[in-house]
Amino acid sequence: MKRKWRLGVLLLLLSGSGADIGATAQKGKKGDTQAKGSGESLVRLTDDQAVDLAISEMLGGWQIGNVELLHKHYADDVMVVSGAWEPPLVGWANYLRAYQTQRERMRGGRLDRRNTYVHVKGNLAWATYQWEFAAEVDGKPAGAGGHTTLILEKRQDRWLIIHNHTSIVPEVRPLEPAAPGLPKPAAQ
Repeated sequence: MKRKWRLGVLLLLLSGSGADIGATAQKGKKGDTQAKGSGESLVRLTDDQAVDLAISEMLGGWQIGNVELLHKHYADDVMVVSGAWEPPLVGWANYLRAYQTQRERMRGGRLDRRNTYVHVKGNLAWATYQWEFAAEVDGKPAGAGGHTTLILEKRQDRWLIIHNHTSIVPEVRPLEPAAPGLPKPAAQ
């Protein structure tokens, strides 16, 4: 149920319809807000929900190649550690260059996120999640899975990613059971 609600909110935001979420003027019941002059009642997100929504929007921007939506959630002074063996990228401009280079090689990409955990402490938050990626890269089917940990900072009422550390998890295949009469593989 919670995931469906998030998906619905994300679809509204990406389509450009619906009301702004998290307006500033409060009205009536706790949790309701009202946009100035709009007359519409809006839902105020908790910080955990706002961080989760920011991650969803950022990943949506990443997936469809929308650089403006992607940048909306990354701080200009971000540090990005990729799943490749390379030095960290420091700053939005360096990350953008690497993203665009990667994006040029990719067709039909899909990135699925699961097992997200968010923790907020004051103006800082950290989130970790697992992901699976599938696309055509350099004209061939490709896929990967891994973990990402984000550190976000609340700046002027917006949660911005200030650190992104992504690790690729190598594919691990289960051991085949030993055929009768053959020795079992040694434990590692």
